[in-house]
Amino acid sequence: MRAGDRLVIGAVRRNGPWPAVLALTAVAGAAGELAIPYAIGRTVDTLVSGRPDGTSWLALCVCLVVVVMLCESLGVWARGASGAHAAATLRLGVLRHVLGAGPAATRRFPEGELVSRAGLNTEEVGRAPETVISAVALLVPTVGALVMLTLIAPVLTLTLGAGIVVILLALRAFLRATTAIAGGYQQVQGEIAARLVDAMDGARTIAAAGTADREARRVLAPLPRLRAHGMDLWRANATAAVQAGLVVPLLEVGVLIAGGFMLAAGQLTVGELYAAARYAVLGAALSTALGHVGGLARARAAAERVSDVLALTPVAYGPRTLPPGQGTVEFRDVAVGELTVGDLTLPGGTVTAVVGRSGAGKSLLAALAGRLADPERGTVLLDGVPLRELSRGELNRAIGYAFERPVLLGATIAEAIGPGHRRAAVAASADTFVRRLPLGYDTPLREAPMSGGERQRLGLARAFARGERLLVLDDATSSLDTVTERQVSRALTTGGRTRLIAAHRLATAARADQVVWLEDGKVRAVGAHHLLWREPGYRAIFQGAAS
Repeated sequence: MRAGDRLVIGAVRRNGPWPAVLALTAVAGAAGELAIPYAIGRTVDTLVSGRPDGTSWLALCVCLVVVVMLCESLGVWARGASGAHAAATLRLGVLRHVLGAGPAATRRFPEGELVSRAGLNTEEVGRAPETVISAVALLVPTVGALVMLTLIAPVLTLTLGAGIVVILLALRAFLRATTAIAGGYQQVQGEIAARLVDAMDGARTIAAAGTADREARRVLAPLPRLRAHGMDLWRANATAAVQAGLVVPLLEVGVLIAGGFMLAAGQLTVGELYAAARYAVLGAALSTALGHVGGLARARAAAERVSDVLALTPVAYGPRTLPPGQGTVEFRDVAVGELTVGDLTLPGGTVTAVVGRSGAGKSLLAALAGRLADPERGTVLLDGVPLRELSRGELNRAIGYAFERPVLLGATIAEAIGPGHRRAAVAASADTFVRRLPLGYDTPLREAPMSGGERQRLGLARAFARGERLLVLDDATSSLDTVTERQVSRALTTGGRTRLIAAHRLATAARADQVVWLEDGKVRAVGAHHLLWREPGYRAIFQGAAS
């Protein structure tokens, strides 16, 4: 069984009480519709014959119609609630899985693709319980009609049975074709979403360069393929609708012809002929399953795309906590991708600057130290404990991380920084500008106009508030002015925490206790800045850099 089909089945099984409510309303409504022709037939016969129980049969008909209407109304409400519940549950699971996988998720899928799969595709899968149960419920009138026709006149059952076989074959072909076409349609949707997210990230650059028209054409370039898939879906639906739709009137005509001869021969009453004709239509109710089958096909295709995301391996954490220590970081025979670190130690309480040309592996080494990436070979330890064996809570308390372009999370500035926000903001030289805001630290993030440098300072404050043993700064001071950068550097070079800084500025490397020099994905040298400065290759890294 495909992963997508397992996900669809899981969406049906783990949808709380809604599948049962849907099944109950669908089956009860179908049973009511099945009983109505029989009741009407009996009503006609009693009224024609002048028997006194005609009024009772007429009252039963009215009751059955009311039951069907109530079931249909409750079914509409249950279908909406079921879809919302299933989509929300799946979307939450996908979100947790993506966040649990960490940066590996965005390395595997573009951000726009993730948005498309976690949004549109989970909504399609969320409709699976409704489509599956509604389609299965159509078997009730079909089977019931076969039984009732057999009780009225077995010969009429053969006509209906032949028509049902034709309908089932058409639905089977439609499901296969639509699943494949819907998958292509959703893939192009994800591609457009990915291009749009990229364009929004670079909106200022696009506006400054005056390339909005060209960028719009790039984002919408896949539209012809989307249209082609949409037309294929329309043609598949139209073909199946014609094939299945022709069966219904042919079945009704066939039953009426055969029943007419039987009526003339005195083998059927007028009411039984009417009931037989209605049962022929009800028995062909599977022809109305095209919408449900189409929804199931889209759900299956969407489930395959969602399953690809759920197949990402989440970051695994251990049960261990850290012993007393100063934040000593050890790389033991570490290598990942194009980066080979080998053996390297960051002594506890010291400042280590990582320098190198663009693409040398500075950010990847920083990610290994903060466990945003795991080595393919070797082990990274913090105070003697492998990072893989630390619990999530212990890792979050021990390591603070700051980025070049931090994303601030929370409702207010205080929430974005975290516990001890005032002290951390002072260390990051953010306290002054925060206190100038109308509500200070209680200012909502959406209402706080910030420059790139001010945003970086809040990112640094968040790292200061969290990292009890190790601070990892990945070019986290690049947007700061010289004065602010020196103030932050003084905070970084004091205190008992170990600091690892992916540096581009000469002054940052000069103030570090040791420098790790990366070149072509390997550690070229480790030592004090003034000693490495003797090497022409090392000096060349900082040519043109501000000191």
